[in-house]
Order: sequence, then structure tokens, then C-alpha cells
Amino acid sequence: MSTDDLNEPLGQNLKIQHSAKVPLVIPQAIAGLLGLFVVVFLGWAAIVSDPLGGEPTAIVSALPSQNAPPAAASTPAASTDATPGKAIGPGRYDGPEPHAGAARGSPPGTQTITIIDGSSGKRQEIVVPGSGAAKAGSVDQRLLEASRHGQIPRIALDGARPAEAYAQKSGSAQRPDAPRIALIIGGLGISASTTADALSKLPGPVTFAFAPYGSDLESNVGRARAGGHEVLMQIPMEPFDYPDNDPGPQTLLSSLSGEQNIDRLQWLMSRFQGYVGVMNFMGARFTASEQSISPVLREVAKRGLIYVDDGASPRSLASQIAGANRTAFAKADIVVDAVPTTAEIDKALVRLESLARERGSAVAYASALPVTVERVARWSKTLAGRGVALVPISVIALKARSS
Repeated sequence: MSTDDLNEPLGQNLKIQHSAKVPLVIPQAIAGLLGLFVVVFLGWAAIVSDPLGGEPTAIVSALPSQNAPPAAASTPAASTDATPGKAIGPGRYDGPEPHAGAARGSPPGTQTITIIDGSSGKRQEIVVPGSGAAKAGSVDQRLLEASRHGQIPRIALDGARPAEAYAQKSGSAQRPDAPRIALIIGGLGISASTTADALSKLPGPVTFAFAPYGSDLESNVGRARAGGHEVLMQIPMEPFDYPDNDPGPQTLLSSLSGEQNIDRLQWLMSRFQGYVGVMNFMGARFTASEQSISPVLREVAKRGLIYVDDGASPRSLASQIAGANRTAFAKADIVVDAVPTTAEIDKALVRLESLARERGSAVAYASALPVTVERVARWSKTLAGRGVALVPISVIALKARSS
């Protein structure tokens, strides 16, 4: 061992070999690209105002009313930004613009709604009555009574009844002894598109049943009545599998007293006005109990309304109890879309016609499914040619009461 090895600590004189330095060009290039991406993205977001990008959109064009004053003549604006009705993005609307529906002869005062499927881009146009139609379907103040929940129907001091005051004329050109069919479409008022579809496609004699939970109910009911439709209110009632199957708030329950159910019924009755009567929504357990359904039918008769049983439950006692109380009553003989397919709906409509010819009249109930509305609309156009009259529900219910 040499002296140098003893006097010098290990590794003191070793030369440290540094690794090759990484050029600064690569990190700078990556940082530059990231910065450029951020700048481009922020610039695009600032220019394109589309917070709802990728979602379905609906464009509503309100056609001018007949009573609107004529607009002053003007020359085309030089800037396209000043064009009335220009869409600025899916979340904004800059006033009405002429719609293609007007050129095809849409009725004055109507609204044409264009529904755009956000995934496929498919466009569907629906024409609904304008807001001015609500006046034609206005509510008779004589037929209103104040309750703790709001206004509810009543028989007027002069004896006028809602079932008669809000009844529509049948308008049928058929002979008086022609077979008659009353068809009720239920579940309206909750979906705006479903309600608009029914309003635009179905003829006036079809009766509309509205749920008590929808938005803008007064307006939709007014439009339905202005379009010639009679209106019913659907009352949620307890089914056998309640509460697993819950019809909705303020459901009438067999476990409650008669007074409690009447209070709930009055809450439901106050949701909108202008209906000729009420009908059950579900309620297989409730309508099978005489103790439960009897006070409800007495209240319905007391307020001058019709009661309609949707015919879904064979255990319902509504028919017997209504007859004993002389309540204006009708019961659906057929549920048209029990199997909601085109073929089965068409078969049900054929059976409905046959039943009407055998008995002189028949009542049917159907939901507002798109396929149902489409098949009923097509069927109704050919009904008169076969000598059958499509009539509002009051024509059958009130005649049954008087006979």
C-alpha cells in the first residue's frame, strides 16, 4: 500500500463525470405548444358563445296575431345582426321571425315549435294554438268557490253546472242514431312536447285528461278547450302496490278518513279550472273500497262534475256507487293502448267501433304516447266515412245520467 493511499481519503481525488446536459430546446418547445393551445382554446370560447353545446335545442317561432298593428315598411338592414328573429345561439332568442309554417297556411295566432334532436339533427315541427286561445277557453267565475287550497268548481246559484257549462258541442254531421264513440287521451300537461303533439294532431271531439302536476296547466287547458276539446282532471288514487307504485302528491288513500280524502281532492281540484269532470289515475285499491270511493263520488256530484272510470280495474265499485248517487258517470270499455304497438292499437280501435255499433255508444281510454296519438289521429279522419260519430265525453255521460 502506498503512502498516498493512507494519507488521502477514499474518493477524494476521483474526477466526477457529469452526465450530458439535456438541451433546453425541447422543454421550451413543449411549453410553447401548451401555451399556444391554451390561447387558441380561450379565443374560441370567447368568440363562440355556446354553453349548451351538444345538448338538444328547440327553436320557437311565434307568429304575429291577427290583431297586431301592421309594421311600418322598411328597407332591408345593411347589417345581418339587426335582422329580427336572428338566433344568436341555443340559449338566446332575439324576437319572432317569419316561419316556414306561415307559408303553408298555419292558422293566425298559432305557434310553430321546431324540435331539433341534438344527436341526429332531425327536425320536427309542431303547431300549437297561440296564447290568445286561452280567452276562448276562459273560466266561468260563477262556477268557482273559494277553498283553503284555492278556487274549486261548484254548482252556480242559478243551477249551472261545470259539466254542462264547459261541455263542447259534438259538432257531428252524423244522423242522430249514429253509433257514438268518446275517446279520452290521458297523461297530458306534464310533458310540453307530448301536450303540444296531442293539441296539434287530434280533433276537437277527443277528450283530454290532464294530470294535476304539470306546469302551465291553466294555459294548456285553455288552449285545449279553445281547440274544441273537453277536459278532465286525473285524480291520483291508491293502487294495490302503493307506495312502491306512487301516483303522486295528494294521492287519495284507503287508509285516510273521508274528510281527509275530500281535503286532498279539493287540493287537486284547485290546480286548474275549466274541466267537465274528473277521472281516476290508477286507484285499483281505492276504487275497490266502498268506504273510500263513496265520499269522493258524492263530492264530485255535489260540485256538478262528471266522474269517469278508466276501466283498468275490474274490481272498481265506481259504477254502482255513481248510479246510486245519480252522479254523471262514464266508464271506459276499452283501453286502446294496453299493448302500445301500432298493430295492437289498430286492433283495439276496430273493436271499439264494433262495440259502438252493438251498443249505440262506447268509451275508450288511451295514454298520450306518440304512437297512440299518431294512430288515433289517422283513425279519426276516416271514422265519419264509416258512419260513426266521435263525440266529447259529456255527450255520453250526461245522457246516461238523465236516462
